[in-house]
Amino acid sequence: MLQLYAVPQFSEVIFQQDGAPSHYGNIVREFLDTSFPQRWIGRGAGMAWLPRSPDITPLDFYLWGYVKQHVCSERINDINHLKQRITDVIHSVTPDALTRVWEELGYRLDVCRATNGTHIELR
Repeated sequence: MLQLYAVPQFSEVIFQQDGAPSHYGNIVREFLDTSFPQRWIGRGAGMAWLPRSPDITPLDFYLWGYVKQHVCSERINDINHLKQRITDVIHSVTPDALTRVWEELGYRLDVCRATNGTHIELR
């Protein structure tokens, strides 16, 4: 997914890896080193940074909670129903919601800059 969809759209960004064990594999880290030289955050990264900062990760501060809330709003019958619910909920995220998430991320980054990167917890 990264190779086919994400990397071609990114230029000069810092990529933040999540904590999934499969993302620690040598092949993944080599790919990230090539695609984002000194510009990726995660275990084994070339950057001196904590591997996961949930307060500045939109997937953590927005998407997972949104998906869980909406997927679990009705009884799930089986794995296929669960997959369909997740797909439907992801497709329900509106451009307006993404704009608000982007604005929230900007605020959170401003707080990080103002506190000189110290530990913070935002709600």
